[in-house]
Amino acid sequence: MLKKVKAKRSNERAPNAESTIGKPVIGWREWVELPDFDTPPIKAKIDTGARTSALHAFRIKPILKDDVPYVEFYIHPEQHRRKPEIRCEAPVLEQRNVTSSTGHKEHRYVIETTAAIGGDIFTIELTLTNRDELGFRMLIGRQAVRGHFLVDPGRSYCAPAPE
Repeated sequence: MLKKVKAKRSNERAPNAESTIGKPVIGWREWVELPDFDTPPIKAKIDTGARTSALHAFRIKPILKDDVPYVEFYIHPEQHRRKPEIRCEAPVLEQRNVTSSTGHKEHRYVIETTAAIGGDIFTIELTLTNRDELGFRMLIGRQAVRGHFLVDPGRSYCAPAPE
C-alpha cells in the first residue's frame, strides 16, 4: 500500500540554485545555425543526457595551417540527404575519447565554434563523428545549453525559426 506524503513547501532557494528568469525555453529538437561554417540551419536533438555536443562529419582529416593543428571535414547539414556536402575546417581544441549511448568508445576531434539557436549566439564545443545512421545530424549536449536555455522535453522547435 502506498503512503501519501504531503510535499513540504519552502520559500528558500536551494543552495547554488540559479534563477531561471530570462532564459529562453527550447524543446527536445531545435534548428541550430553554425555561422562559422556558413551552413543552412541544422535540425538538432537537444540531449541533456549527453555531456558533449556532436556534429555529423565525414572525411575528417588533420591539417596544419601556419603550424597550428586544424581539422578539415565535410558535413551533410540536411537530415537524410547526402547533398549538399559542405567543406569545413576549424582549429583542433583537443582530441578526446567519447563513449556513445550504446557504449561504443571512439577517439574524436573536438572543435570550438559559434552556434545560434533562435537568435541566441554562444560558443560551443563539438566533437566530430559520423552520425549518418542516426536520426539527427547534430546533438546538443548539456554543456552547450547550461546557463543559456531551459529545456522542455515535451516540446519541439520553441526557438524562433532561422530566416
